[in-house]
Amino acid sequence: MSDSPALIVGLGNPGPQYEATRHNAGVVVIQELCSRVTPMPALLSAHKRTNTEVAELAAGRLVPGRQVVLARTRAFMNLSGGPVKALMDYFRVAPGDLYVVYDELDLELGEVKLRLGGGDHGHNGLKSVTKSLGGKPYHKVAVGIGRPPGRMAPADYVLKPFGAKEQVDLAIAVADAADVLVGEVSR
Repeated sequence: MSDSPALIVGLGNPGPQYEATRHNAGVVVIQELCSRVTPMPALLSAHKRTNTEVAELAAGRLVPGRQVVLARTRAFMNLSGGPVKALMDYFRVAPGDLYVVYDELDLELGEVKLRLGGGDHGHNGLKSVTKSLGGKPYHKVAVGIGRPPGRMAPADYVLKPFGAKEQVDLAIAVADAADVLVGEVSR
């Protein structure tokens, strides 16, 4: 286990019009992690220096023996790299202690996958983060949102809200992603 805090960042777009969209699946995982913090749930607050919202958690509040910083960017998805790098610099987090949670078209709705390094799978938020970090490997937590139906463009699909039936699978995936993150960070 590293001495630096673990930084878990959920990617998404800012603003109420994007809150329930597929592109904000990473942010929903951050909200789930905030709800698990003890003794009381954590709240994200504006961190102006980094254009993010953060919750700084003392060791033991989410993960035994480890300080954790939960965050979401306030920049649009394609510009996520600058705020993520600013958070890493501010909290002195090494790339190996960074966990970026994002929506993944190539996984079925409900699937979750954790990996260290690797490509960005065409995800513009990951491209931005990878570029800002100079290509250094970091942890990526993919939350499956599935492929768009028919001939719908992926760019339109990720900005659509989840349907009522999909929200059940999303809730399970979000809980699974939170479990994976807590388990991985506590190693």
